[in-house]
Parts: sequence; structure tokens; C-alpha cells
Amino acid sequence: MNPRVTVVIATRDRPELLRRAVRSVLAQDTAHPLEIVVVFDGCAVDPLADLPRGRHVVRTIANDRTPGLAGGRNTGILAAEAPIIAFCDDDDEWAPGKLEAQLPLLEDPDVVIAATGIRILSTGGAHDRLPPERVALEDLLRSRITELHPSSFLLRTADARGRLGLVDEELPACYGEDYDLLLRAAKIGRIAAVAAPLTIVHWDRPSYFSERWRGIADGLSYLLDKHPEFARSARGRARIEGQIAFAHGALGALAPARRWARAAIRHDLLQPRAYLAMCVGLHLVSGGRVVSALNARGRGM
Repeated sequence: MNPRVTVVIATRDRPELLRRAVRSVLAQDTAHPLEIVVVFDGCAVDPLADLPRGRHVVRTIANDRTPGLAGGRNTGILAAEAPIIAFCDDDDEWAPGKLEAQLPLLEDPDVVIAATGIRILSTGGAHDRLPPERVALEDLLRSRITELHPSSFLLRTADARGRLGLVDEELPACYGEDYDLLLRAAKIGRIAAVAAPLTIVHWDRPSYFSERWRGIADGLSYLLDKHPEFARSARGRARIEGQIAFAHGALGALAPARRWARAAIRHDLLQPRAYLAMCVGLHLVSGGRVVSALNARGRGM
């Protein structure tokens, strides 16, 4: 029986976390076998020979595109042999039944990406976050809707290679590549989600992006330029401007922090990230400490 879903896992130098992620995929109770494509980015390819496959297929390959998460995911997308693609980050995992619960969502031809709710495991405990069952472009312009996590994404292979397009490898530091994908999907169709915490997101360890403020600032600025639709949502634009201001503040770059904070407040007087940016820029509190405190509560910046 041919696989119905190819699960793409991009990884770099996290062998134990990777194995946990792969095991959670192999444990899915699915009617069809799965193909798991593990893409090793900037590190040696591990055949994962110690993991029993059962009826599933595990392929391990090297990233042959742009170094980084976007290139790794695209390498997996282009190598996929199944008609449906799923993502799972190498430090996350799936709850049993995740795939079978969300696969029916793609039976609707208008749905471009299907997702699930998430369970965040942080230093402050477990936090369940459930997305709306239907999401349109206006919703995403107003809010990132962080409950729509890339480790829960399910999409058609033909869309990823065609009308939706691959993950944007031009995005600075790959920051926000999942948000960009959601925005593009919402422009050509709809996003649907299972309102149950079937994807497990680990925030109980330092984030890859937690201290990479330059990449965050550049990535978010790129997204504002790429998606002019943000002009339709003052609140949504202010949210991103506030995040950019915060990143500059964490870098100690007061002039751009002030400039972006003023832009954010101009669009939304109550945008809290703008005021936090100034506190960070004035060294009243560190950016890392703010993010750690938010993450412990299952929240992001």
C-alpha cells in the first residue's frame, strides 16, 4: 500500500529530540503507511537505523537547497512521494491520532492547510491552546494565531509544488516562514483546524530564535513588505511593528526601536510590545527575560 502522507522533519544536530519526534510519528494509527523524510541540514546524515519502522518508510537525506529550515523543508517537499505533506519540527511531537483527526479536513477542496490545536510544554507547565476551526486572511492579518503551529500543518503536495509554493528561502533567518505560508494559503483558500491539542510543542528548552534578535527584526520587516495586505489591519500591523521594535530594543539599537515603537503606537495606541521595546532598549529588563517569562506561561512575543 502506497503512503498517503509524507512527514517532513528538518533537523540539525539534535539526535535525541529528533528520535522522539520520529517515534511520535511512527506511533500514529493510520489506515495507510507513512513516509517520513528526515532532512539533515548542515550536519551528517543519520540513517536512524535504531528506530523500528514497522509498515512505515523512513528516508534520511541531506538538505540540498539553501541552508536553514526553509531549504530543509523544501528539500523534503520535493522528495515527497505521497499526495499529502505534513511538517513536524525535530523538537516537537504528535499525540496519537493526530493525523487521522485532521486528514478529513483536506477533503474540502477550499482548505489549503489543515492544522490542530497545540499543547505547549513550558517551564511553567502544560498549556493547551486551541485555534479557531476556520481561519481567513483577515484573521491572520489581525493576529498570527500562534495556535496554528507548523508542526501541525498538513497540505497537499501538489499545492506546495504549485499554486501555494514552497517555503520562502529568501526570508531573513527563516523567521516567520510558517506565518508567511499561512498568509499565502489564506489568499488562495481557507485554513481549517481540529480544535484539540494533538500537536505537542516543547518550550521547556531555549528557542532557536530566543536570542537571534537581528534575524527576527529583519524577518518581520520582510513580511510587512511582502504582504501589503497588512495595510488593511492597523492592529495587525502594529503588532508586527511592536515585535520589530522589541527586537531592536533587545539589540540595544535605540533609534530604530523608537522609530518602530512610534509606528506601532500610531497604528494601535495600546500595542504593548511597543512599550516593552522601550523598556528593553533602556535596559530596564532584558529581552531574553521577557520572552522566557512569556514562554513559561505558554505565550509568545
